Amino acid sequence: MALTNRSPEVGSSTPEAPRKVSLGEYVRAYVALSKPRVIELLLITTIPVMFVAAGGVPPLWIAVATLLFGTMSAASANAMNCYIDRDIDREMRRTRQRPAAMDLVTPRGALVYGLILAVGSTVGFLVFVNVLSAVLSLFAIGFYIFVYSMLLKRRTAQNVVWGGIAGCMPVLIGWAAVTNSLDWAPFVLFLVVFFWTPPHTWTLAMRYREDYAAAKVPMLPVVAGDRRVLLESVLYSWATVIVSLAFWPVAGTTWFYGVVALILGALLVFQAHRLLSRSNAGVTGAKLKTMGFFHLSNAYLALLFSAVTIDPLLAGVLG
Repeated sequence: MALTNRSPEVGSSTPEAPRKVSLGEYVRAYVALSKPRVIELLLITTIPVMFVAAGGVPPLWIAVATLLFGTMSAASANAMNCYIDRDIDREMRRTRQRPAAMDLVTPRGALVYGLILAVGSTVGFLVFVNVLSAVLSLFAIGFYIFVYSMLLKRRTAQNVVWGGIAGCMPVLIGWAAVTNSLDWAPFVLFLVVFFWTPPHTWTLAMRYREDYAAAKVPMLPVVAGDRRVLLESVLYSWATVIVSLAFWPVAGTTWFYGVVALILGALLVFQAHRLLSRSNAGVTGAKLKTMGFFHLSNAYLALLFSAVTIDPLLAGVLG
């Protein structure tokens, strides 16, 4: 897992002497390869479902082990994604600072790092949690690498729709870790994340449309106009809210979760319709302010799953 420097610029008369890389730079490069901000989002959905599965605070050791090996699993998939996408990452402003794209990490180093994490997380789940969580974790890694990164991402505008399944798996893993089984409640939350992912990603992709086009990645905003992208975003936002409300009766939550889901859902749908209305009125480009929806959708998911966490604790207090 070697750390390297960039090659000398073309046309340079004398090659640059290799710069000694500090341990801190070495560690930071591999941490960045894991995409820690993406992992944070996955943990937001893992922890709450464990509270629901346990009907309160989950067993401490199970929670710690699940978060540790879940983090390793996600880091594994992210590192191997960086290995696969290093060519297109160099073409995009948003990703060109990634270690593999900048040649701070060798391709072999990125791949080996990802494989070691994949093995470690799978074995960890098997030994310290249970077989079901290990199988689900391994499925998530494989789906993200082979289905999304290698098959869908560069071939279809539906890449993030079906590729987003990998990002939904932490919900099932968290439930399985606590109960060693699956039920309807985690599948409902799985669908919340599934329907939430496309509009969240597309509004970001609208901001970086030129980057995706330069990298020849057929994201929906690259191959379709604003109106179609925002219309589909409205539909997926409605689906997200409807499914989130279905969790209320399916999981038998209290009024607290239902009220929070209604308020957050109203805000999400309102903002989606607002963007579509602005597009229909002829507003284009940066003036659409799609990043406002992107940030709102981040807050929506975090707050909704916070309510999922709090609700079983509140139910225990109410008795």
